[in-house]
This record gives sequence, C-alpha cells and structure tokens, in this order.
Amino acid sequence: MLTRDGLIHLSGAAVRLDWSGALHWPEEELLVVADLHFEKGTSQGMRGRFLPPYDTRTTLGALEEVVRRLSPKRVIALGDSFHDRAADGRLMEGERNRIRALTAAVDWLWITGNHDPEPPEGLGGQSVDIVAIGPLVFRHEPGRGRQTGEIAGHLHPCARVGVRGRALRRRAFVSDGARCILPAFGAYTGGLNVLDDAYRGMFDRVRMIAWMIGDQRVYPVRGPMLVPD
Repeated sequence: MLTRDGLIHLSGAAVRLDWSGALHWPEEELLVVADLHFEKGTSQGMRGRFLPPYDTRTTLGALEEVVRRLSPKRVIALGDSFHDRAADGRLMEGERNRIRALTAAVDWLWITGNHDPEPPEGLGGQSVDIVAIGPLVFRHEPGRGRQTGEIAGHLHPCARVGVRGRALRRRAFVSDGARCILPAFGAYTGGLNVLDDAYRGMFDRVRMIAWMIGDQRVYPVRGPMLVPD
C-alpha cells in the first residue's frame, strides 16, 4: 500500500498521511483535516472543567504550519471544526483573523459535523455536507459497514502498541486501503482506540493498518500488533 515516494494507495488515489494529522492528496493539491474543535477549552471551562484556554491558538498554529509546508490550493475540514454552535462568539479577534487569513488563501470547505451543523458565518470558506472528488468521498461521520473511497473523521482514532515492556499510545490514521478515518487535529480532542467496538465492521482486519503519528513521520502498525486500552 505504501509507494516509494511515501504515498499510500487509497481506493485509486495516491495520498500522503502527514505527521501533522492531515491527509495530503498531491495530485489534487488538496489538504484534509478532521475535528479541529476550536474553543473546546472555553467550552469545558463553562462546565467547570478548567483547562488552559489556548487550544484554538495551538490548533491554528499547527494548521498554519501544514498549509505553509504543503501549499495546498484547497482545504477540506471534515466537520466538528467548532466545538459547539457558540464557539464563534468565544473566539478572540486575533484568532478570527487567523482563520479568515487561512480561508482566504485557499479554496476552503467546512464539512458540517455533529458539533457544528451550522458553521459560523463571517470566517470565510463554504459550508457543505459532503464532498466527492474523483474516487474519494469526504464526510464527517463514517458510514456503517465497509465503505470504498470514504475519508471521514468523527471517531478521533488512536492506536496503542507494546514497546519494550511498556505501552505507547498515539493519534493515528486507520485504513485498509479502501477507506480512511483521520485522527482529530484539534489540541484538546483525545482519541478512541482503533480496536474499540465503534470501529467494528468498518475495516478488513487483515489489511487494516494504524498509521501512528510520531515526531515528523507516521509509523504503520498492522492490526495484530495493536493492543486495546
């Protein structure tokens, strides 16, 4: 599934799984990110769970870095880009300006998610429910059962392996060559182990690979090597 130039074959498309957590499709000059969850920190604070309210700033920095490094002409954000419908009102003006700068620099599509069925206006970009480009279909929540050509988010996949007597847990892409679920890109998003029942029936377990995110590279780990939480 991995080519010599670091791309993987995904339902007829050659894509790169980047160490940032973004999927890059060079032929289409397309970058895809999932589950940014802007303003999750302030949302948690309103519920008495006090976290440093800097997650949006951190997520925007990571997003700006990968856009600058890979120079896409189009970006698709796979839903849950904003943690709730009121997130827009909690953004600092500087962060709003940074989002506008990103959406003005490229053709930007906000796919609607369960947290943000109506992405805020005034930040640029276009809101859509689903996008089809060539052999691939981009949506927020993965469909049930086996799907071909689907790129989705929502589940925040991560993977766990045993390394020298200890467990290593990292965000991960998960794919069997037919579909791919992206890790959450947001700073405070957490993850759901790819062996969890929520993924049952979605992948060919013989061909499934968790592409675990490390320092400036991803590491392919096949299903039998993975361990539950």
